[in-house]
Amino acid sequence: MPPHLDPHPASGVIHRNQGDPVQDEDNSPRQDGPHAQRLLELVDQTLRDLQPDAPAMPPARLDSTLDQDLALDSLSRMELLLRIEQAFALDLPEDTLQRADTVRDLLLAIEQAPRAAARGRPKQATAPGPTPPDDDDKALTTASTLLEVLDWHERAHPQRVQSILVTDESDQPLSYGELAAGSRRVAAALQQAGVAPGQAVAIMLPTSLAYFHCYFGILLMGAIPVPIYPPARASQLEDHVLRHAGILANAAAVLLITVPEAKVVARLLQARVPGLRRLATPEQMVAPAESLLPVEIRGEDTAFIQYTSGSTGNPKGVVLSHANLLANIRAMQQVLAASPRDVFVSWLPLYHDMGLIGAFLGSLCVGFPLVVMSPLTFLARPERWLWAIHRYRGTLSAAPNFAYELCLKRIAPAALEGLDLSHWRLAFNGAEAVSPDTLRRFTERFTPYGLRPEAVTPVYGLAEASVGLLFPPLGRGPVIDGIRREPLALEHRALPAAEGDQGAQRFVSCGVPLPGHAIRIVDEAGQEVTERIEGRLEFKGPSATRGYFRNSEATAGLFHDGWLDTGDRAYVAAGEVYLTGRVKDMVIRGGRNLYPQEIEDRVAAVEGVRKGGVAVFGSPDPATGTERLVVLAETRLDGGALDRLRQEVVKAVLGVLGEPPDEVVLAPPHTVLKTSSGKVRRAACRNLYQQGGIGKAAPTARFQLLRLGVGSAALWLRRLGGQLARAAFALHAMLMLGLLAPPTWLATLATRSPAFAWRLGGRAARWLLRLTGTPFRVAGLERLPAGPCVLVCNHASYLDGLLLVAALPRPYAFIAKRELGEQFVAGRYLKKLGVEFVERVELRRSVEDANRMAELVKGGRSLLVFPEGTFIARPGLLPFHLGGFLAAAGASVPVVPVTIRGSRWVLPASRWWPRHGALEVEVGAPLPPRQEDEEVFAAAVRLRQAARAWIAQQLATTEQEEE
Repeated sequence: MPPHLDPHPASGVIHRNQGDPVQDEDNSPRQDGPHAQRLLELVDQTLRDLQPDAPAMPPARLDSTLDQDLALDSLSRMELLLRIEQAFALDLPEDTLQRADTVRDLLLAIEQAPRAAARGRPKQATAPGPTPPDDDDKALTTASTLLEVLDWHERAHPQRVQSILVTDESDQPLSYGELAAGSRRVAAALQQAGVAPGQAVAIMLPTSLAYFHCYFGILLMGAIPVPIYPPARASQLEDHVLRHAGILANAAAVLLITVPEAKVVARLLQARVPGLRRLATPEQMVAPAESLLPVEIRGEDTAFIQYTSGSTGNPKGVVLSHANLLANIRAMQQVLAASPRDVFVSWLPLYHDMGLIGAFLGSLCVGFPLVVMSPLTFLARPERWLWAIHRYRGTLSAAPNFAYELCLKRIAPAALEGLDLSHWRLAFNGAEAVSPDTLRRFTERFTPYGLRPEAVTPVYGLAEASVGLLFPPLGRGPVIDGIRREPLALEHRALPAAEGDQGAQRFVSCGVPLPGHAIRIVDEAGQEVTERIEGRLEFKGPSATRGYFRNSEATAGLFHDGWLDTGDRAYVAAGEVYLTGRVKDMVIRGGRNLYPQEIEDRVAAVEGVRKGGVAVFGSPDPATGTERLVVLAETRLDGGALDRLRQEVVKAVLGVLGEPPDEVVLAPPHTVLKTSSGKVRRAACRNLYQQGGIGKAAPTARFQLLRLGVGSAALWLRRLGGQLARAAFALHAMLMLGLLAPPTWLATLATRSPAFAWRLGGRAARWLLRLTGTPFRVAGLERLPAGPCVLVCNHASYLDGLLLVAALPRPYAFIAKRELGEQFVAGRYLKKLGVEFVERVELRRSVEDANRMAELVKGGRSLLVFPEGTFIARPGLLPFHLGGFLAAAGASVPVVPVTIRGSRWVLPASRWWPRHGALEVEVGAPLPPRQEDEEVFAAAVRLRQAARAWIAQQLATTEQEEE
């Protein structure tokens, strides 16, 4: 669901006197033409119709903002747009709902919109029809990555349609071959842009075919997709930027793909996310596929990071692998009996797991076509969703509960004439609390149009389980459980209520766990409870995430003895699971457990309270040691009407709980904070209440933009200062090197002893570190053997040799590539240090050099080897070569592992300007040499494994660049 859309319709807006003249800010009649006059009259009439009992307010002006001045939520806007289209006989663009911020914006849209086509049954389309099964489709069930699935489709049937994008202008099909080819072009462009495997790339795009190309293009080159939602209305700009800056910073995103219209927001994000190096549009992310360098992708690799909605706290990045997603999709396919003969129709946003995994990736992995439309298409006219199911003979579709309510409230009977929903075999209701009343009314309303009651399917899932977790038996239909209120509130017992009990709480069964998955209900002590005892819902299975991205604290709180905490409360009855509410949202007041959702629904029904504008939460009361029950309700009423409304809210709460709330806070529209999917952010509302922010006027969009700009400028100046400081350090370091290197080189050439050259070089290296203010620590020198040995060290930078000369008290024979010995400056210096040069390319000479190394050790020389052979900018150890270990094994001398920390940060590969950072050399304990009865090669392998394990452990725990 788009972030700016309120999931519930408003029950009222400001009332205006019917006969008031329409005037502009200077109190003079406006001269903007007949369209302007007629539009303003229509706006005022719409507001009066939505709230006939509200007090009179000044009439609308062309510069009145739709949200702040007129207090229109998204669904009230929809009502206004429908009336505008009917009154002016035209078709407004779908994005008018999102783009229009003032009445003047609506006037401009009217003047530019084309005349409406004849209303009635929507255009016909050629349905994709049932997809024939393939003779060899085992790859769909055995593939270990999503890329293998796409590759199989491209080879098996490249011309077959994978997706159809439904728009007002046309229906745009996308074949498997086109998807694969477009993805390769995106992957090649990302590589050319410098994106490395394992780095995060954010996608901030509306629903489009380009979204599919970008998602798979990111996967193809080994990067990690991070879907985020596009910017909301201008009035929500600041909240959007601040929330998403935190997401992108946590994800360490290096590139953001977005549309040109969102470039302003993207630049504001870039200013707040230092690592976000580049912004690009899908059109810019295209390069010849032939230039794509292949990257190995495995099942355990991350397929994307799904940031949770943050309804109970800050968003967290759920890490999901290819294996997680495939396991979840295959389990859902099994329980739903999904096959290539199905057709999925979806308007769900692609930045949300239901739209991306359930619809897009599910259709890809099972092999049925996906019919997809923009969420704005659905919200502008909900009947378009149902007509798409009709036209394409859709068998599967899903939506949150609010969408079914929207169909009930916003679709006129005339718009459904001829509708046939008989092919719709599963209508999933999930992603938010499922209302038993909505299920009943939707079934009753659309059964005459072919909808089968058993098609209505409540489900439950969460991002931590990929997307789906609980599904009811196929073809059974909804099951509602009425339970007694007091035992649940006081004792966590879900006891069945008597037939006809009007005070009973009703919960919907979401079914049983997916195949291969398990659930349990635990009490506060973590002990599993029996049926009809409410507690925390936990699960485990192959779809489960391994944790939250770069958030070890939250990850630790997610797992309990191998089970994942969903954060939801539930109970089991007759083997099926009933969800009762969010753990963090539950209010504990005087020993009773109170559930906000039920109270919010009852308060929202009070005349004068905005639907969807209610938040119920607990606030600590130090005096009593319990929580105060606070009801925050939005309203457009003012003056004496507020006292009456407050009394009505108290009565509504009394009707639910039998006792009043501790406080009722009445606030203006848009005070209740919500997530991108329309869920009430109760924790955020509680923080706003406790900070005294309720009722404060929201800043204008212009002021928000100014404040963001000033904040971004301050961050930019701070980063500029940091860059200047880094540049100053680099210049100073290079100057010190330039002053010390020539005399050191000349003095070394004049020496005759490698030991003297080593001492001279070490002294110069330590002076260089001291003059540049670089912290340098050496540990473990006492572990160095007195006799010959082989030192092996990780290699991360050109600094490593300098650091070892500075750290080690006596000379060791460096083993270096032969090419260095041929250089005039480096070669002459290294020869004076006693460096031994070896061949890396020609096999015969390489073997001879390895034998020579062994003889050197037998002759009493100690060697210093970089077993990786080279170094790269990316953190991590490369494979270790065996040569130095064979020399140690052949001579029966110990191997001493050495770790260098910090050098990759200070001077990484392909960089010549150093950065300031701490450096450290640590010598490990000598590894036992080869025993007489141990074979040389086996001993070398043992020494290599032990040395690499110790060095890797040291780097994983303390090295700065590994983070």
